[in-house]
Amino acid sequence: MFAELSASQFCFYRRCSTISAKELLINDDIRAKEVRLLDSQGDQVGIMSLAEAKAFAYDQGVDLVCIAPQATPPVCRAMDYGKYRYEQDKRVKEQRKKQQTVEVKEVQLSCRIDKHDFDTKANRAIKFLTEGNKVRVCLRFKGREMAHQELGKEVIAKFQEACAEVSTVDKKPVLEGRQIIMFLSPVKQGKAGEKAAKQTESDEAAE
Repeated sequence: MFAELSASQFCFYRRCSTISAKELLINDDIRAKEVRLLDSQGDQVGIMSLAEAKAFAYDQGVDLVCIAPQATPPVCRAMDYGKYRYEQDKRVKEQRKKQQTVEVKEVQLSCRIDKHDFDTKANRAIKFLTEGNKVRVCLRFKGREMAHQELGKEVIAKFQEACAEVSTVDKKPVLEGRQIIMFLSPVKQGKAGEKAAKQTESDEAAE
């Protein structure tokens, strides 16, 4: 009753035990006359009638789940389907939490920005960066300020320094028309720790 498998076939059916998240046929919904059965560990049991496969699963107190309906014969596995769906849904939710959409936030500066406004915008940029977003820093020149571009460059450099612990320069400051544009990217957690450690060492050495 049980058919022998070649090494390649066995590997194929072992891979079938990694089940996709789509809806699967279970128990009485399975219509095949015979199936290739895997046990709850994903190990090969053999080819048998659908009735025998159901009996095997029910004797273990689990469901018969068709995991590869396209195979000949279809591959079924004896498993706790309710538990499987619960774990699958939990895994999907965890993956969604880990997936983070990177947005590009913008912070606008000026040559004559006061300290309070500068600090507020720097803190806002740091918040964006720690949330995993990129920041587009834009400094606009108004009127005759174009004649004093060095002032704008100083503000940009100071802003970059204020965000240095949590960012890297993705695109260096460039003059585009009447504005200087700079892009900051969030630094990886490990690199952020290294930066903080280096800063501490530098501060201690200065003391």
